[in-house]
Amino acid sequence: MSTALAKRIGLHTRTTPEGGVLPSSTRAETSSNESNDGFGDDTNEKTVRTKTAVVESTILPLGVPAEEKRFWFQRGKAKYDPDAIATQPSVFDDPDTLKQYYPPNSWENIHRFQPEARWTWGEEYKLIRKIDVRIMIWACIMFMALELDRANINQALTDNFLKDLHLTTNDYNLGNTVFKLSFLCAELPSQLVSKWIGPDRWIPAQMVLWSIVASCQFWLDGRASFLACRSLLGILQGGFIPDVILYLSYFYKHHELSLRLGFFWTAMSIADILAAFLAFGLLHLRGHHGYAGWRWLFLIEGLLTLVLGLVAFILMPPSPTQTASRLRGKKGWFTEREEIIMINRVIREDPTKSGMHNRQPITPKLLWKSMMDYDLWPLYILGLMFQLPQTPPTQYLTLTLKGLGFDTFKTNLLVIPTQVFHIISMLSITYVAEIWGELTLTAAFGQIWVLPFLVYIYVIDINSINKWTAWGVLTMLLSYPSAHPIQVAWNSRNSNAVRSRTVSAALYNMFVQASGIIASNIYRKDDSPRYRRGNRALLSIAIANLAIYGLTKLYYIWRNKTRAAKWDVMSEDERIEYLATTTDEGNKRLDFRFAH
Repeated sequence: MSTALAKRIGLHTRTTPEGGVLPSSTRAETSSNESNDGFGDDTNEKTVRTKTAVVESTILPLGVPAEEKRFWFQRGKAKYDPDAIATQPSVFDDPDTLKQYYPPNSWENIHRFQPEARWTWGEEYKLIRKIDVRIMIWACIMFMALELDRANINQALTDNFLKDLHLTTNDYNLGNTVFKLSFLCAELPSQLVSKWIGPDRWIPAQMVLWSIVASCQFWLDGRASFLACRSLLGILQGGFIPDVILYLSYFYKHHELSLRLGFFWTAMSIADILAAFLAFGLLHLRGHHGYAGWRWLFLIEGLLTLVLGLVAFILMPPSPTQTASRLRGKKGWFTEREEIIMINRVIREDPTKSGMHNRQPITPKLLWKSMMDYDLWPLYILGLMFQLPQTPPTQYLTLTLKGLGFDTFKTNLLVIPTQVFHIISMLSITYVAEIWGELTLTAAFGQIWVLPFLVYIYVIDINSINKWTAWGVLTMLLSYPSAHPIQVAWNSRNSNAVRSRTVSAALYNMFVQASGIIASNIYRKDDSPRYRRGNRALLSIAIANLAIYGLTKLYYIWRNKTRAAKWDVMSEDERIEYLATTTDEGNKRLDFRFAH
């Protein structure tokens, strides 16, 4: 869509858009940092009062899109001017389109919306660093807590967990399946609750609840209690990931979110590394007070999450303009200037982010409409398939290493290189996707990575070769560059509406969890210890995934071409008329293009 890059606008009155005259600036009479309780709750009752005045204003020039330097190494003195205007062109620069996209007064950040606001790259990058420290780091810590409590069963396996509870590997597979199924079923309900009461309330509550269940695994006594706890953990943890992603989208642009999701999933790998070190120490408690080491592992790590969950009630503000509270400080985390920059830079890129209040529930009609958004289903299918070739070897890594002859404590330490290399490869591929501007082909590289290693473990029995060689092959296989951060952000971009983004994040993660259910049943006891049949299936899936990525690319190219064929022939007046009268919403609008 064409928009004015710089335009002199004469505004003789300032009233709300509903009055038919577009505002040149809107400010709240109340402080942006007011809240109703110690955690900075609702500002739903705020009303934005505008003043009538006679104003002649000249809108400052906008920044040039090519000037944006997304990475620190692009900001050399010769290439980067911190004093250059960073405000990017948007639909808000044209009075005709401003009226169509103007945020509703119910939006919690409306008092900081200023279409004429301008800021520099130096201000923006400084603010982004501040958001990273205040918001992103804590999100990563919370995710580490989730990973610690859902994956510490892998460390427990090395301490005779199955033998102590009289379980078989098939029982272990069933436990993984029950967990994934429960996690999957809770995804959408959890996301809807989060959208209703706010992620700043729901996410900490989730952490407290699942930490209690995680700690109670100390008292497991057999198959029934094992399956019950895995189910409860899945129910209480389900929805956490899309909840956090939706929360982060309030603070970041699309490409910024994609990069930070790389660090988000890096936190999961870091948690796995810390879990190995914690297990090395905690499993030495075996025999303390007559209890197995794995029991102390579950108890202590669960109590750690309980503490983090209580702290999360304090460290999660409801929105960018609601950071002040008795516990976070009366002045909040951001100045008024920073809030203006934070809000306007995000919705200038994606005006749909102002479409719903952060505590506005999704109605059944909107839910059904979002679920039937067929343009996002290619991404859901990728979510179902892309991790299948790597998941069974990951789940069985500690058991495989023990079977190769490594002892309990060495086994826990030998998984660390896998996580380190996985972090490096995942961050690298996420950065490449943004620099290259190519999502589909970059994401598909993970499937190419695993192919030679899957061929090797299918042809060669790794149980009959040198154990260090076998460990090296498995380590390289599981160091694959995961496309998860790319695809989650990709799904968010192609949703193009808060309503769709809320539901699609949950649906995508549901397909990922369904993938885990399938993967948990590929390696079977009658196929052990080589798992030749299972490895043949993994190899076939990796090859099929390459075809699925290719078809996804072609689908989105076709969808964009069909829309461009209609949009490009419209005159400027016809486009404005379309925006004013269309019933198309979100990614169904003719002016929207799918990322691929």
